Amino acid sequence: MITGLPVVYGIRPFEEEATPSCALGTRGYTSDGRIFRYARAGEALTAGLVLQAPGEHTNHQNLTPSAAVAGATSVTLTLGATAATENLYAEGYLVVTATAGNGIYYRIKGHPAADSSGSLTLQLSDPVKVAITASSKIDLVKNPYSKVVVFPYTGFTSAPIGVACIAMTSGYYGWIQTGGPGMVKADDTNITVGAKLVTSNATNGCVENCADGAESALPYIGDALTGIATTENGMAMLRIDN
Repeated sequence: MITGLPVVYGIRPFEEEATPSCALGTRGYTSDGRIFRYARAGEALTAGLVLQAPGEHTNHQNLTPSAAVAGATSVTLTLGATAATENLYAEGYLVVTATAGNGIYYRIKGHPAADSSGSLTLQLSDPVKVAITASSKIDLVKNPYSKVVVFPYTGFTSAPIGVACIAMTSGYYGWIQTGGPGMVKADDTNITVGAKLVTSNATNGCVENCADGAESALPYIGDALTGIATTENGMAMLRIDN
């Protein structure tokens, strides 16, 4: 069934708001075709820095559910040794990773709070397609555009999700850029025109030239439209979400 893709045209990417006006992950376009996603800041953000999706809770992975028949609109499971606040996973995903129903995932509508090692019932946006059994395994995944943070140069816990285009207040909502001409910041090395850009292995939120060494294993962000001097900002053709 077609329900429509949340897309907004003619957005104002340099504004933020305390109350959301769009669903998280909504794709936005400016009049010149630049691509953005609507996100919530998980910390104070700085313009030009690469951002990461919220990290997973390892104690909310490989969970054991109660049986849920095909057509059910909720799934109950037992958490690991980390509590879940109310709607921590709202607009995120329940992922069946093993045994009955594996390979299918469901969008989460909402859920109450649950204690560490407690029982949690998640309401789903779509009914269960293939019955889930007590031998199934479940991962809980937050909405990737909820509480985004600056991409760390080491120990990153999720994927790059976009680039901040303004200084955004922690907890506020706004647009992060994912495609088209946009600003990035170089780390402690110069960036050459046309270079493939990856996340920095030296400075949080920055980018660097992709070389044939260890840098080639870092996440790809886009291609340099200009030369960028050490620690300065410059323009790149972003390709995070094309």
